[in-house]
Amino acid sequence: MDKILVLDFGSQTTQLIARRVRELNVYSEIHPFNLQFDKIKGFNPTGIILSGSPARVIDKDVPHIDMRILELGVPVLGICYGMQEMARVLGGEVAAAPRREYGFAEIDISSDSALLSKLAAGSSANRATVWMSHNDVVSKVPKGFKISSSTADCKIASMEDYAGRLFGTQFHPEVTHTKIGVKLLERFVIDICKCRREWTMKSFIDNEIERIRAKVQNERVVLGLSGGVDSSVAAALMQKAIGDRLTCIFVDNGLLRKNEAAKVEQIFRDKFHFNLVCIDAGERFVRKLAGVADPEKKRKIIGEEFIRVFEETSGKGASFLAQGTLYPDVIESVSFRGPSSTIKSHHNVGGLPEKMGLKLIEPLRELFKDEVRELGRELGLPNEILMRQPFPGPGLAVRIIGEITNADLSLLREADDILINEIKAGGWYEKLWQSFCVLLPIKTVGVMGDERTYERVVAIRAVTSTDGMTADWAELPAELLRTISNKIINGVKGINRVVYDISSKPPSTIEWE
Repeated sequence: MDKILVLDFGSQTTQLIARRVRELNVYSEIHPFNLQFDKIKGFNPTGIILSGSPARVIDKDVPHIDMRILELGVPVLGICYGMQEMARVLGGEVAAAPRREYGFAEIDISSDSALLSKLAAGSSANRATVWMSHNDVVSKVPKGFKISSSTADCKIASMEDYAGRLFGTQFHPEVTHTKIGVKLLERFVIDICKCRREWTMKSFIDNEIERIRAKVQNERVVLGLSGGVDSSVAAALMQKAIGDRLTCIFVDNGLLRKNEAAKVEQIFRDKFHFNLVCIDAGERFVRKLAGVADPEKKRKIIGEEFIRVFEETSGKGASFLAQGTLYPDVIESVSFRGPSSTIKSHHNVGGLPEKMGLKLIEPLRELFKDEVRELGRELGLPNEILMRQPFPGPGLAVRIIGEITNADLSLLREADDILINEIKAGGWYEKLWQSFCVLLPIKTVGVMGDERTYERVVAIRAVTSTDGMTADWAELPAELLRTISNKIINGVKGINRVVYDISSKPPSTIEWE
Protein backbone atom coordinates (compact mmCIF):
# COMPACT_ATOMS: atom_id res chain seq x y z
CA MET A 1 0.00 0.00 0.00
CA ASP A 2 0.94 3.59 -0.54
CA LYS A 3 1.32 5.21 2.88
CA ILE A 4 1.99 8.50 4.60
CA LEU A 5 4.41 8.72 7.52
CA VAL A 6 3.50 11.34 10.14
CA LEU A 7 6.47 12.37 12.28
CA ASP A 8 5.26 13.63 15.64
CA PHE A 9 6.86 16.58 17.41
CA GLY A 10 4.28 16.40 20.21
CA SER A 11 1.32 18.37 18.90
CA GLN A 12 -2.05 17.72 20.53
CA THR A 13 -3.52 17.44 17.02
CA THR A 14 -1.00 15.03 15.49
CA GLN A 15 -3.48 12.19 15.43
CA LEU A 16 -5.90 14.42 13.53
CA ILE A 17 -3.36 14.56 10.71
CA ALA A 18 -3.25 10.77 10.44
CA ARG A 19 -7.03 10.63 10.71
CA ARG A 20 -7.54 13.11 7.86
CA VAL A 21 -5.21 11.02 5.70
CA ARG A 22 -7.11 7.83 6.53
CA GLU A 23 -10.35 9.57 5.60
CA LEU A 24 -8.85 9.78 2.11
CA ASN A 25 -8.54 5.94 2.23
CA VAL A 26 -4.77 6.19 2.39
CA TYR A 27 -2.88 4.34 5.11
CA SER A 28 -0.92 6.45 7.61
CA GLU A 29 1.13 5.85 10.72
CA ILE A 30 2.45 8.18 13.41
CA HIS A 31 6.01 7.77 14.66
CA PRO A 32 8.24 9.98 16.84
CA PHE A 33 10.20 12.78 15.21
CA ASN A 34 13.47 11.02 16.13
CA LEU A 35 12.62 7.69 14.49
CA GLN A 36 15.87 6.19 13.22
CA PHE A 37 16.54 7.14 9.62
CA ASP A 38 16.98 3.51 8.56
CA LYS A 39 13.49 2.75 9.92
CA ILE A 40 12.07 5.71 8.03
CA LYS A 41 13.60 4.35 4.83
CA GLY A 42 12.34 0.87 5.71
CA PHE A 43 8.81 2.24 6.13
CA ASN A 44 9.05 3.26 2.48
CA PRO A 45 6.70 6.24 2.78
CA THR A 46 4.99 7.69 -0.27
CA GLY A 47 4.97 11.02 1.54
CA ILE A 48 5.90 12.48 4.95
CA ILE A 49 4.11 15.02 7.16
CA LEU A 50 5.88 16.85 10.01
CA SER A 51 3.53 17.78 12.87
CA GLY A 52 3.28 20.85 15.07
CA SER A 53 4.71 20.97 18.59
CA PRO A 54 4.40 22.74 21.96
CA ALA A 55 8.15 23.41 21.64
CA ARG A 56 9.70 26.45 19.94
CA VAL A 57 12.28 26.02 17.18
CA ILE A 58 14.25 29.03 18.43
CA ASP A 59 14.79 27.53 21.91
CA LYS A 60 17.58 25.18 22.99
CA ASP A 61 17.13 21.44 23.52
CA VAL A 62 14.04 21.13 21.32
CA PRO A 63 13.17 18.39 18.80
CA HIS A 64 15.03 18.47 15.48
CA ILE A 65 14.75 16.29 12.39
CA ASP A 66 17.39 14.42 10.46
CA MET A 67 18.27 16.48 7.37
CA ARG A 68 18.26 13.28 5.31
CA ILE A 69 14.46 13.05 5.68
CA LEU A 70 14.14 16.06 3.37
CA GLU A 71 16.51 14.43 0.87
CA LEU A 72 14.63 11.13 0.47
CA GLY A 73 12.99 12.32 -2.73
CA VAL A 74 9.41 11.94 -1.44
CA PRO A 75 7.14 14.94 -0.86
CA VAL A 76 7.24 16.40 2.66
CA LEU A 77 4.66 18.70 4.28
CA GLY A 78 5.64 20.61 7.43
CA ILE A 79 2.83 21.94 9.62
CA CYS A 80 3.48 24.87 12.01
CA TYR A 81 6.56 23.72 13.98
CA GLY A 82 7.20 21.23 11.16
CA MET A 83 7.39 24.09 8.65
CA GLN A 84 9.67 26.12 10.91
CA GLU A 85 11.96 23.14 11.46
CA MET A 86 12.07 22.50 7.71
CA ALA A 87 13.04 26.14 7.14
CA ARG A 88 15.70 26.01 9.85
CA VAL A 89 17.53 22.89 8.62
CA LEU A 90 17.48 24.10 5.01
CA GLY A 91 19.07 27.44 5.81
CA GLY A 92 16.03 29.66 6.26
CA GLU A 93 15.40 31.77 9.36
CA VAL A 94 12.88 31.47 12.21
CA ALA A 95 12.14 34.29 14.66
CA ALA A 96 9.69 35.23 17.39
CA ALA A 97 6.52 36.64 15.87
CA PRO A 98 5.91 40.37 16.45
CA ARG A 99 2.44 39.36 17.55
CA ARG A 100 1.28 35.86 18.40
CA GLU A 101 -1.44 34.44 16.14
CA TYR A 102 -4.01 32.18 17.80
CA GLY A 103 -7.34 31.51 16.17
CA PHE A 104 -8.87 32.25 12.79
CA ALA A 105 -6.88 34.09 10.13
CA GLU A 106 -7.34 34.97 6.46
CA ILE A 107 -4.59 33.93 4.06
CA ASP A 108 -3.91 35.46 0.66
CA ILE A 109 -2.89 32.64 -1.68
CA SER A 110 -0.36 32.87 -4.48
CA SER A 111 -1.93 31.88 -7.79
CA ASP A 112 1.03 29.68 -8.74
CA SER A 113 1.10 27.62 -5.51
CA ALA A 114 1.17 23.89 -6.29
CA LEU A 115 -0.34 23.13 -2.87
CA LEU A 116 -2.86 25.93 -2.34
CA SER A 117 -4.02 27.47 -5.60
CA LYS A 118 -7.72 27.07 -6.46
CA LEU A 119 -8.54 25.23 -3.21
CA ALA A 120 -11.00 27.94 -2.22
CA ALA A 121 -14.09 28.33 -4.38
CA GLY A 122 -15.72 31.19 -6.26
CA SER A 123 -14.61 34.79 -6.33
CA SER A 124 -12.54 34.29 -3.14
CA ALA A 125 -10.33 31.60 -4.69
CA ASN A 126 -7.23 33.53 -3.68
CA ARG A 127 -8.29 33.81 -0.01
CA ALA A 128 -9.14 31.24 2.66
CA THR A 129 -9.93 31.04 6.38
CA VAL A 130 -7.36 29.04 8.36
CA TRP A 131 -6.51 28.25 11.99
CA MET A 132 -3.27 29.62 13.45
CA SER A 133 -1.57 28.73 16.75
CA HIS A 134 2.02 29.96 16.95
CA ASN A 135 4.48 32.23 18.73
CA ASP A 136 7.20 32.08 16.07
CA VAL A 137 7.33 32.54 12.30
CA VAL A 138 9.57 31.73 9.37
CA SER A 139 11.17 35.11 8.76
CA LYS A 140 13.18 34.04 5.70
CA VAL A 141 12.46 31.10 3.41
CA PRO A 142 15.33 28.75 2.44
CA LYS A 143 17.04 29.04 -0.91
CA GLY A 144 14.91 27.50 -3.66
CA PHE A 145 11.62 28.25 -1.85
CA LYS A 146 8.84 30.73 -2.52
CA ILE A 147 6.14 32.21 -0.30
CA SER A 148 2.79 30.68 -1.24
CA SER A 149 0.46 32.55 1.15
CA SER A 150 0.45 35.37 3.71
CA THR A 151 -1.78 36.90 6.39
CA ALA A 152 -1.91 40.43 7.72
CA ASP A 153 0.31 39.39 10.65
CA CYS A 154 2.32 36.57 9.09
CA LYS A 155 4.20 37.31 5.88
CA ILE A 156 5.13 33.64 5.37
CA ALA A 157 1.95 31.72 6.15
CA SER A 158 3.09 28.93 3.82
CA MET A 159 6.02 28.11 1.61
CA GLU A 160 7.06 25.56 -1.01
CA ASP A 161 10.14 24.73 -3.00
CA TYR A 162 10.26 25.24 -6.76
CA ALA A 163 10.82 21.51 -7.32
CA GLY A 164 7.38 20.76 -5.85
CA ARG A 165 8.65 18.31 -3.22
CA LEU A 166 8.79 20.30 0.04
CA PHE A 167 5.89 22.29 1.47
CA GLY A 168 5.15 24.11 4.72
CA THR A 169 2.07 25.71 6.29
CA GLN A 170 2.18 27.88 9.38
CA PHE A 171 -1.52 27.16 9.84
CA HIS A 172 -3.08 23.81 10.77
CA PRO A 173 -4.91 22.08 7.89
CA GLU A 174 -5.80 19.10 10.09
CA VAL A 175 -8.30 21.00 12.27
CA THR A 176 -11.84 21.64 11.07
CA HIS A 177 -11.42 25.40 11.63
CA THR A 178 -9.22 25.56 8.51
CA LYS A 179 -11.90 25.63 5.82
CA ILE A 180 -9.63 24.35 3.02
CA GLY A 181 -7.82 21.88 5.27
CA VAL A 182 -9.30 18.66 3.89
CA LYS A 183 -8.78 19.79 0.29
CA LEU A 184 -5.20 20.83 1.08
CA LEU A 185 -4.34 17.43 2.56
CA GLU A 186 -6.07 15.70 -0.35
CA ARG A 187 -4.00 17.68 -2.81
CA PHE A 188 -0.81 16.80 -0.95
CA VAL A 189 -1.61 13.11 -0.43
CA ILE A 190 -3.42 12.28 -3.68
CA ASP A 191 -2.20 14.81 -6.25
CA ILE A 192 1.36 15.49 -5.10
CA CYS A 193 2.31 12.20 -3.40
CA LYS A 194 0.24 10.21 -5.94
CA CYS A 195 -1.12 7.87 -3.23
CA ARG A 196 -3.71 5.28 -4.22
CA ARG A 197 -6.88 5.06 -2.08
CA GLU A 198 -6.41 1.51 -0.79
CA TRP A 199 -6.96 1.66 2.98
CA THR A 200 -10.41 0.89 4.41
CA MET A 201 -11.89 -0.13 7.77
CA LYS A 202 -12.22 -3.67 6.40
CA SER A 203 -8.48 -3.73 5.75
CA PHE A 204 -7.90 -2.41 9.30
CA ILE A 205 -9.96 -5.31 10.69
CA ASP A 206 -8.00 -7.87 8.67
CA ASN A 207 -4.65 -6.40 9.71
CA GLU A 208 -5.61 -6.00 13.37
CA ILE A 209 -6.92 -9.56 13.64
CA GLU A 210 -3.59 -10.81 12.30
CA ARG A 211 -1.74 -8.66 14.85
CA ILE A 212 -3.95 -9.85 17.73
CA ARG A 213 -3.48 -13.50 16.83
CA ALA A 214 0.27 -13.09 16.45
CA LYS A 215 0.53 -11.40 19.85
CA VAL A 216 -1.87 -13.60 21.82
CA GLN A 217 -0.96 -16.95 20.23
CA ASN A 218 -2.91 -19.62 22.19
CA GLU A 219 -3.26 -17.63 25.43
CA ARG A 220 -6.48 -16.43 27.02
CA VAL A 221 -7.55 -12.78 27.24
CA VAL A 222 -9.75 -10.87 29.67
CA LEU A 223 -11.33 -7.63 28.55
CA GLY A 224 -12.69 -4.81 30.67
CA LEU A 225 -16.20 -4.29 29.31
CA SER A 226 -18.01 -1.14 30.39
CA GLY A 227 -20.87 -1.30 27.92
CA GLY A 228 -19.68 1.85 26.16
CA VAL A 229 -18.79 2.13 22.49
CA ASP A 230 -15.05 1.61 22.86
CA SER A 231 -14.97 -1.49 25.03
CA SER A 232 -17.90 -3.03 23.12
CA VAL A 233 -16.17 -2.65 19.76
CA ALA A 234 -12.89 -3.89 21.26
CA ALA A 235 -14.73 -6.95 22.60
CA ALA A 236 -16.33 -7.68 19.20
CA LEU A 237 -12.95 -7.38 17.46
CA MET A 238 -11.17 -9.54 20.03
CA GLN A 239 -13.90 -12.18 19.86
CA LYS A 240 -13.61 -12.28 16.06
CA ALA A 241 -9.87 -12.76 16.43
CA ILE A 242 -9.66 -15.37 19.25
CA GLY A 243 -13.22 -16.65 19.80
CA ASP A 244 -14.02 -18.28 23.14
CA ARG A 245 -10.55 -17.57 24.53
CA LEU A 246 -11.92 -14.11 25.39
CA THR A 247 -13.65 -13.46 28.73
CA CYS A 248 -15.28 -10.06 29.27
CA ILE A 249 -15.31 -8.66 32.80
CA PHE A 250 -17.79 -5.98 33.77
CA VAL A 251 -16.84 -4.20 36.98
CA ASP A 252 -19.53 -2.25 38.83
CA ASN A 253 -17.20 0.23 40.51
CA GLY A 254 -20.00 2.09 42.29
CA LEU A 255 -19.37 5.09 40.03
CA LEU A 256 -21.83 4.20 37.28
CA ARG A 257 -24.98 5.89 36.06
CA LYS A 258 -28.42 4.86 37.26
CA ASN A 259 -29.24 1.19 36.44
CA GLU A 260 -26.08 0.92 34.31
CA ALA A 261 -24.98 -2.48 35.64
CA ALA A 262 -28.32 -4.15 34.94
CA LYS A 263 -28.45 -2.71 31.41
CA VAL A 264 -24.95 -3.91 30.52
CA GLU A 265 -25.60 -7.44 31.75
CA GLN A 266 -28.91 -7.64 29.89
CA ILE A 267 -27.43 -6.44 26.58
CA PHE A 268 -24.16 -8.34 26.49
CA ARG A 269 -24.96 -11.60 28.26
CA ASP A 270 -28.57 -12.12 27.27
CA LYS A 271 -28.66 -10.47 23.83
CA PHE A 272 -25.16 -10.88 22.39
CA HIS A 273 -24.06 -13.94 24.36
CA PHE A 274 -20.63 -12.67 25.36
CA ASN A 275 -18.68 -14.78 27.84
CA LEU A 276 -19.34 -12.24 30.59
CA VAL A 277 -18.35 -12.11 34.27
CA CYS A 278 -19.95 -9.36 36.40
CA ILE A 279 -18.15 -8.11 39.52
CA ASP A 280 -19.78 -5.90 42.17
CA ALA A 281 -16.87 -3.88 43.52
CA GLY A 282 -18.70 -0.63 44.34
CA GLU A 283 -17.88 -0.49 48.04
CA ARG A 284 -14.24 -1.31 47.33
CA PHE A 285 -13.76 1.58 44.87
CA VAL A 286 -15.67 4.16 46.91
CA ARG A 287 -13.70 3.19 50.02
CA LYS A 288 -10.39 3.65 48.15
CA LEU A 289 -11.52 7.11 47.01
CA ALA A 290 -12.54 8.29 50.48
CA GLY A 291 -11.10 11.73 51.21
CA VAL A 292 -9.52 12.10 47.75
CA ALA A 293 -10.35 15.37 45.98
CA ASP A 294 -7.52 15.71 43.44
CA PRO A 295 -8.71 14.48 40.00
CA GLU A 296 -5.33 13.04 39.00
CA LYS A 297 -5.24 10.97 42.20
CA LYS A 298 -8.80 9.80 41.57
CA ARG A 299 -7.91 8.58 38.09
CA LYS A 300 -4.79 6.76 39.24
CA ILE A 301 -6.58 5.09 42.15
CA ILE A 302 -9.40 3.96 39.87
CA GLY A 303 -6.98 2.78 37.17
CA GLU A 304 -4.99 0.67 39.61
CA GLU A 305 -8.07 -0.77 41.27
CA PHE A 306 -9.52 -1.84 37.92
CA ILE A 307 -6.31 -3.71 37.13
CA ARG A 308 -6.28 -5.42 40.54
CA VAL A 309 -9.88 -6.59 40.06
CA PHE A 310 -9.05 -7.93 36.59
CA GLU A 311 -5.98 -9.75 37.92
CA GLU A 312 -7.92 -11.31 40.79
CA THR A 313 -10.79 -12.33 38.55
CA SER A 314 -8.64 -13.81 35.78
CA GLY A 315 -6.58 -15.88 38.26
CA LYS A 316 -4.04 -17.94 36.35
CA GLY A 317 -6.29 -18.47 33.37
CA ALA A 318 -5.41 -15.39 31.30
CA SER A 319 -2.18 -13.75 30.21
CA PHE A 320 -3.55 -10.62 28.54
CA LEU A 321 -5.83 -7.72 29.46
CA ALA A 322 -7.61 -6.09 26.52
CA GLN A 323 -8.93 -2.52 26.76
CA GLY A 324 -10.90 -0.20 24.52
CA THR A 325 -8.34 2.59 24.81
CA LEU A 326 -8.58 5.25 22.08
CA TYR A 327 -6.00 7.75 20.90
CA PRO A 328 -7.61 10.82 22.55
CA ASP A 329 -7.14 9.00 25.89
CA VAL A 330 -3.51 8.40 25.06
CA ILE A 331 -2.57 11.84 23.74
CA GLU A 332 -4.11 13.61 26.76
CA SER A 333 -2.42 11.26 29.23
CA VAL A 334 1.19 10.74 28.24
CA SER A 335 3.90 11.77 25.84
CA PHE A 336 3.11 8.79 23.66
CA ARG A 337 5.29 9.36 20.65
CA GLY A 338 6.54 12.91 20.76
CA PRO A 339 7.11 15.55 23.46
CA SER A 340 3.40 16.29 23.89
CA SER A 341 2.13 18.16 26.94
CA THR A 342 0.16 16.06 29.41
CA ILE A 343 -3.40 17.37 29.79
CA LYS A 344 -4.75 14.77 32.22
CA SER A 345 -4.19 11.11 33.02
CA HIS A 346 -6.85 8.70 31.86
CA HIS A 347 -7.53 5.79 34.20
CA ASN A 348 -6.70 3.27 31.46
CA VAL A 349 -3.49 4.98 30.27
CA GLY A 350 -1.64 7.32 32.63
CA GLY A 351 -3.56 5.80 35.54
CA LEU A 352 -2.28 2.25 35.00
CA PRO A 353 0.00 0.83 37.72
CA GLU A 354 3.67 0.33 36.91
CA LYS A 355 3.54 -3.38 37.76
CA MET A 356 0.82 -5.53 36.22
CA GLY A 357 0.37 -9.29 36.19
CA LEU A 358 -1.36 -9.12 32.81
CA LYS A 359 0.11 -8.02 29.49
CA LEU A 360 -1.81 -5.20 27.84
CA ILE A 361 -3.44 -5.39 24.41
CA GLU A 362 -5.26 -2.35 22.99
CA PRO A 363 -6.60 -2.97 19.47
CA LEU A 364 -8.24 0.47 19.13
CA ARG A 365 -5.35 2.55 20.46
CA GLU A 366 -4.79 4.33 17.12
CA LEU A 367 -8.43 5.22 16.43
CA PHE A 368 -10.78 8.11 17.09
CA LYS A 369 -14.35 7.65 18.25
CA ASP A 370 -15.94 8.06 14.82
CA GLU A 371 -13.51 5.50 13.38
CA VAL A 372 -14.41 3.12 16.20
CA ARG A 373 -18.09 3.51 15.37
CA GLU A 374 -17.33 2.75 11.71
CA LEU A 375 -15.36 -0.30 12.84
CA GLY A 376 -18.28 -1.42 15.01
CA ARG A 377 -20.65 -1.22 12.05
CA GLU A 378 -18.27 -3.38 10.01
CA LEU A 379 -18.35 -5.89 12.87
CA GLY A 380 -22.15 -5.90 12.96
CA LEU A 381 -22.80 -4.11 16.26
CA PRO A 382 -26.17 -2.30 16.50
CA ASN A 383 -26.74 1.44 16.72
CA GLU A 384 -28.01 1.20 20.30
CA ILE A 385 -24.41 0.48 21.32
CA LEU A 386 -22.49 2.41 18.67
CA MET A 387 -24.32 5.70 19.18
CA ARG A 388 -24.01 5.78 22.97
CA GLN A 389 -22.41 8.98 24.16
CA PRO A 390 -18.92 8.59 25.66
CA PHE A 391 -18.79 7.87 29.39
CA PRO A 392 -15.44 8.22 31.20
CA GLY A 393 -13.85 5.10 32.67
CA PRO A 394 -13.60 6.75 36.13
CA GLY A 395 -17.34 7.35 35.80
CA LEU A 396 -19.07 9.77 38.14
CA ALA A 397 -15.88 10.17 40.18
CA VAL A 398 -14.71 12.83 37.71
CA ARG A 399 -18.14 14.43 37.57
CA ILE A 400 -18.21 15.11 41.31
CA ILE A 401 -15.86 17.99 41.97
CA GLY A 402 -14.04 17.21 45.19
CA GLU A 403 -14.35 14.20 47.49
CA ILE A 404 -16.58 11.24 46.62
CA THR A 405 -19.39 10.12 48.93
CA ASN A 406 -22.27 7.72 48.40
CA ALA A 407 -24.71 10.56 49.12
CA ASP A 408 -23.21 12.73 46.37
CA LEU A 409 -23.15 9.79 43.95
CA SER A 410 -26.86 9.30 44.57
CA LEU A 411 -27.60 12.99 43.92
CA LEU A 412 -25.64 13.01 40.69
CA ARG A 413 -27.16 9.74 39.42
CA GLU A 414 -30.68 11.08 39.79
CA ALA A 415 -29.89 14.43 38.18
CA ASP A 416 -27.99 12.82 35.31
CA ASP A 417 -30.79 10.34 34.66
CA ILE A 418 -33.28 13.22 34.30
CA LEU A 419 -30.94 15.06 31.95
CA ILE A 420 -30.35 12.09 29.63
CA ASN A 421 -34.05 11.17 29.50
CA GLU A 422 -35.00 14.72 28.52
CA ILE A 423 -32.16 14.98 25.98
CA LYS A 424 -33.43 11.79 24.35
CA ALA A 425 -37.07 12.90 24.49
CA GLY A 426 -36.12 16.18 22.81
CA GLY A 427 -34.39 14.37 19.94
CA TRP A 428 -30.94 15.70 20.86
CA TYR A 429 -29.12 12.59 22.08
CA GLU A 430 -27.48 11.57 18.78
CA LYS A 431 -26.84 15.19 17.80
CA LEU A 432 -24.55 15.67 20.79
CA TRP A 433 -21.10 14.26 21.42
CA GLN A 434 -21.72 14.21 25.17
CA SER A 435 -24.29 15.49 27.65
CA PHE A 436 -24.04 15.04 31.40
CA CYS A 437 -24.33 16.62 34.83
CA VAL A 438 -21.50 17.72 37.12
CA LEU A 439 -22.06 18.06 40.89
CA LEU A 440 -20.32 21.16 42.22
CA PRO A 441 -18.81 21.43 45.73
CA ILE A 442 -20.87 24.48 46.65
CA LYS A 443 -24.28 25.27 48.13
CA THR A 444 -26.52 28.19 47.27
CA VAL A 445 -29.56 29.78 48.84
CA GLY A 446 -32.94 28.98 47.31
CA VAL A 447 -36.64 29.28 48.08
CA MET A 448 -38.96 26.26 47.89
CA GLY A 449 -42.48 26.32 49.32
CA ASP A 450 -41.85 29.76 50.86
CA GLU A 451 -38.99 28.27 52.86
CA ARG A 452 -35.28 28.95 52.59
CA THR A 453 -33.09 26.16 51.19
CA TYR A 454 -29.33 25.86 51.18
CA GLU A 455 -28.49 23.06 48.76
CA ARG A 456 -26.14 21.85 46.03
CA VAL A 457 -25.56 23.08 42.48
CA VAL A 458 -25.50 20.94 39.33
CA ALA A 459 -23.84 22.07 36.09
CA ILE A 460 -25.09 20.74 32.77
CA ARG A 461 -22.46 20.05 30.11
CA ALA A 462 -23.53 19.40 26.50
CA VAL A 463 -21.11 19.59 23.57
CA THR A 464 -20.92 18.89 19.86
CA SER A 465 -17.79 17.35 18.33
CA THR A 466 -16.59 14.98 15.63
CA ASP A 467 -13.60 13.45 17.38
CA GLY A 468 -13.42 14.60 21.00
CA MET A 469 -10.19 16.54 20.43
CA THR A 470 -12.09 19.79 19.88
CA ALA A 471 -15.66 20.57 20.94
CA ASP A 472 -18.19 23.40 21.03
CA TRP A 473 -20.87 23.89 23.66
CA ALA A 474 -24.27 22.95 22.31
CA GLU A 475 -26.92 25.64 21.87
CA LEU A 476 -29.75 23.60 23.35
CA PRO A 477 -33.25 25.14 23.09
CA ALA A 478 -34.17 27.34 26.03
CA GLU A 479 -37.38 25.38 26.56
CA LEU A 480 -35.46 22.10 26.84
CA LEU A 481 -33.03 23.62 29.35
CA ARG A 482 -35.95 25.02 31.33
CA THR A 483 -37.60 21.58 31.47
CA ILE A 484 -34.38 19.87 32.55
CA SER A 485 -33.71 22.47 35.24
CA ASN A 486 -37.24 22.29 36.65
CA LYS A 487 -37.27 18.49 36.75
CA ILE A 488 -33.87 18.28 38.47
CA ILE A 489 -34.67 20.93 41.10
CA ASN A 490 -38.15 19.55 41.80
CA GLY A 491 -37.20 15.89 41.53
CA VAL A 492 -33.84 15.62 43.28
CA LYS A 493 -33.93 16.58 46.95
CA GLY A 494 -30.67 18.28 47.80
CA ILE A 495 -30.24 20.30 44.58
CA ASN A 496 -31.70 23.79 44.25
CA ARG A 497 -29.78 25.32 41.35
CA VAL A 498 -28.84 24.26 37.79
CA VAL A 499 -26.27 26.10 35.65
CA TYR A 500 -25.20 25.59 32.01
CA ASP A 501 -21.55 25.30 30.92
CA ILE A 502 -20.84 27.39 27.79
CA SER A 503 -17.11 26.60 27.46
CA SER A 504 -15.54 25.11 24.32
CA LYS A 505 -12.55 22.76 23.97
CA PRO A 506 -9.97 24.23 23.81
CA PRO A 507 -9.42 26.03 26.12
CA SER A 508 -11.61 23.87 28.39
CA THR A 509 -11.77 20.08 28.34
CA ILE A 510 -15.07 18.25 27.84
CA GLU A 511 -15.06 16.63 31.28
CA TRP A 512 -14.53 18.97 34.20
CA GLU A 513 -11.86 16.74 35.78
